[in-house]
Amino acid sequence: MAGCASPCNIRTVVSQQKTEHAGLARCGWARTPLGVAYHDAEWGVPVHDDRVFFEFLTLEGAQAGLSWETILRKREGYRDAFAGFDPGRVARFAPARVERLLLNPDIVRNRLKIESTVRNAKAFLAIQREFGSFDAYVWRFVGGAPRVNSPRTLSDVPARTLESDTLSRDLLARGFKFVGSTICYAFMQAVGMVDDHMVDCFRKSRPARRRRPEA
Repeated sequence: MAGCASPCNIRTVVSQQKTEHAGLARCGWARTPLGVAYHDAEWGVPVHDDRVFFEFLTLEGAQAGLSWETILRKREGYRDAFAGFDPGRVARFAPARVERLLLNPDIVRNRLKIESTVRNAKAFLAIQREFGSFDAYVWRFVGGAPRVNSPRTLSDVPARTLESDTLSRDLLARGFKFVGSTICYAFMQAVGMVDDHMVDCFRKSRPARRRRPEA
């Protein structure tokens, strides 16, 4: 499961929500302070900002084989390392910069994942040129509106769907890496294309307001 859609301080969000949302029912996977803050402020809230889309594509790909908690802890490190998730800047990363990123302890130091982020940035820009925005491109895969599900337990939440299969195939055909169907479904949950909050979760159908990332 994948992020405040703005570069807000997640520790501030954690502190605020300890009192604001104490005792409320929420999805069972949100158990740590970082996970609860992410769940309460971001997960499942529809995104329409291209930089936020690129952030989640990057973070979800980085999560492959790891826990989401690990990625949340490294999120600000990723923001710093990848130019505030600006795909235009990341697409221009030279091989020397990739080598430096491999020494950065604040991100997942996996060569394939780092190189794929640069490759994905280039493919992301191509989609923007073709469709006008990544937002216009990606929402087509759910008909332009969130798919609202009604899971009662975590076992009711699928790992992939027909829509995530279709999105994965299309992204792979466009040159993206680390966009298998399971990763794509987690991405779709994160950016609000799918609402998989439990039926008794206090966040069900009560979306928080996304703030646009700062430049």
